[in-house]
Amino acid sequence: MKRISVLPPEISQKIAAGEVIERPVSVVKELVENSLDAGATEIDVDLLAGGKKLIRVRDDGHGMSREDAEICFVRHSTSKIAREEDLLEISTLGFRGEALPSISSVSRLTLRTSDGAEGPGTEIEREGEAALSVKDAAAPRGTTVEARDLFFNLPARLKFLRGDQAELGQIVKYLTNVALAYPGLRLTLDHGPRNILDCPPVAGLKERLFQLYGKSLLDKLMEIDYEEDGNRLHGFASLPPMGKTDRTHQFFFVNLRPVHDKILSSALNQAYRGILEKDLSPEAFLFLSVPYGEVDVNVHPAKSEVRFSRSSAIFQLVLRSVTHGRLRVGGIKEVTSVSAGSSEAGWPEPLERGIPFKVDEGKARFELPDFAVPGEVPSAGSAEKPARRVLGQFADAYIVAEDAEGLLVVDQHNAHERVLFDKYAEIDRRRKWPVKMSLIPLLFDLTPSQVVSLESGQEMLQESGFRVEAMGGRSYALREYPDVFQPEEALEAVHELLDEIKDGPAEDKKARLLATMACKTAIKAGQPLPREKMEFLVQELFKTANPALCPHGRPIVVRIAKSQIEKGLRRPVN
Repeated sequence: MKRISVLPPEISQKIAAGEVIERPVSVVKELVENSLDAGATEIDVDLLAGGKKLIRVRDDGHGMSREDAEICFVRHSTSKIAREEDLLEISTLGFRGEALPSISSVSRLTLRTSDGAEGPGTEIEREGEAALSVKDAAAPRGTTVEARDLFFNLPARLKFLRGDQAELGQIVKYLTNVALAYPGLRLTLDHGPRNILDCPPVAGLKERLFQLYGKSLLDKLMEIDYEEDGNRLHGFASLPPMGKTDRTHQFFFVNLRPVHDKILSSALNQAYRGILEKDLSPEAFLFLSVPYGEVDVNVHPAKSEVRFSRSSAIFQLVLRSVTHGRLRVGGIKEVTSVSAGSSEAGWPEPLERGIPFKVDEGKARFELPDFAVPGEVPSAGSAEKPARRVLGQFADAYIVAEDAEGLLVVDQHNAHERVLFDKYAEIDRRRKWPVKMSLIPLLFDLTPSQVVSLESGQEMLQESGFRVEAMGGRSYALREYPDVFQPEEALEAVHELLDEIKDGPAEDKKARLLATMACKTAIKAGQPLPREKMEFLVQELFKTANPALCPHGRPIVVRIAKSQIEKGLRRPVN
């Protein structure tokens, strides 16, 4: 019995389209890349319903003739490669020859284009695989593509798209990358009647960063510009010891193509190891220029990953670039080589012990209790009360304590994070956030991505004590905030919270929001503590649901067993 058959074109073409067009941002990416390759200096993007109902991309590029406009919907038609050898040195963003055919096969598409020559432009209408019309049209030089009702003929794919705001967020993130890579480009994004992004052309990356993120970000960055063996890395990265609690502001571009690359990210984070404040990661907007023949951009359907022919050289280039940048601003001794990996002693083990959940009443902020001796705290599943005694503080960052099994080294910041997270979670469940009102509104600006995050997460923020009002454009006012914050802390928290709640289910967003609030209000490493506060903090830690890990998943306590100490000192083991 015959088991294998050739799929009919109407099915195989939809499968091929699905490899290129996964969601609305895929359409925007393919069309914008075509516009950039066409030499556009202005690109306007219009959306409805997060791009599910409408995606319109207009550009002032070189446009197409009638002949080119008709052939561009044939699969594998392209103006960007002609020979097999061209695949080895790709200098354009798009090159597969599948963008327009793939978009057309899963939408209702209209193309209007003109190459600026004498005579009318061209308008083509298509629905799925069917060509509806080809006719003359009045059109300026450039191209406009409208894709409506994305996946109208693939209901299974449509069902798995996320909400409008989530899809919009992905598009804003991509277009922010485009704005960074092309400072001389005029780029706009409208979602229905609302303008999300409006970037006039500027002189360079520094001005674009100011335009998108404001002066507060630029003040925390140093310029990077380093060249070696024909490779150049330039841009901006964190000025030590400043950084960010996550890696959302790490942007990498290879020959102006935004990419996700483990070589670049690993090298960057290793370059900053030991020179940033604890638990911070570097922010970076870095552009790598390499000979086209030394990077393969054809390793991923969406062209979001690359492969370097000399990956170790690229790794070392990033390390030296950061060191060179630091030398320019701070006179730090330069290193010539750093290995890509390191080993650490593994004999201390994280503390693992489940403790029954308990939340005390009272204010959320850390306060010294009236008592000084915490006494004994029961462990899980035991009626006994093991002694846990604080011995002191090490390096103004760690509390050293002892119990019957050995020594405990407690990270004071992570421990306080865990205590506050549990308290904040209980307050949030009861909707009893005590708030402060700003007599003079606290004004601040948001990035385009944060604006989208605010639109989807405003209710969650308000439930947690933050009331934000729009003031026009990307300017906002903070009217109320939880009383655990000082005004400047509250503003900083809003920015970080909006970065934290961009994606994921509502429950995960709320957990990340509370974790960020706990992090911002916890005591910091480097802060000396009196013994009473250390004793109180250790006592409260072991009352929480999980004293082993902070809300971000970092270990809180390391145990050095008595037997390990005795073995190391060659004493007889009891």
